[in-house]
Amino acid sequence: MKKRTTNFISILIVLIFFNLKAKAQTNDTIVNNQDDIDLLSDLSDKSEIKLLPDKFLFTQKILWGKKGLMRNFKAFKLTPENRTKELKIRAYFFKAHQTLGMLTSAAMIAQGIIGTQLYNGKSQLKDLHEGVATGVNILYFTTASLALFAPPKIVPEHKGYSSIKIHRALAILHFSSMIATNVLSFYIEDNPDLRPWHRAAAFTAFGSFLAAEIIIKF
Repeated sequence: MKKRTTNFISILIVLIFFNLKAKAQTNDTIVNNQDDIDLLSDLSDKSEIKLLPDKFLFTQKILWGKKGLMRNFKAFKLTPENRTKELKIRAYFFKAHQTLGMLTSAAMIAQGIIGTQLYNGKSQLKDLHEGVATGVNILYFTTASLALFAPPKIVPEHKGYSSIKIHRALAILHFSSMIATNVLSFYIEDNPDLRPWHRAAAFTAFGSFLAAEIIIKF
């Protein structure tokens, strides 16, 4: 138990280190948003610029597309001035996304420790395991939603390799793994043979989530 606690503290220290580096990444996001804002401000004829990128997530289109739900409100009509406001909202969304991501990683580590002990026969931890699982799900899907529903940027991304693209590829993996983990959890009690699959999905979710956090810092 002492060894597990030491390992847990060590991992938390690493996460705190990456959280400090996340501030620099957040600043980069704000700078990119500022580039968009400056572009809007500098144009004398603002009809020259597309207010929305040609391609962005369908989840963003639901809210922020030309006919998105937010366009029904006067404050979010598709104008250069309102897009400037949206870019600031985008920056706040990603600040929260990164902060909650760190908390989610810590919660996943705790859940991994508890789950391993539960699988080793400590059945008294079942309720704790389920409670922490609820917390992990709330943190994880809130974190994901902040990225999925953030207002889109204006300046298109550069073609080719980028840490953002790898981050997104890993996001597909850990999102799918989280769904699989939750689905399998409903059937484990009646089908104990599914436990290895549930555990594999959970560790895949954690590993790819942590990798996504790390890659975005470099």
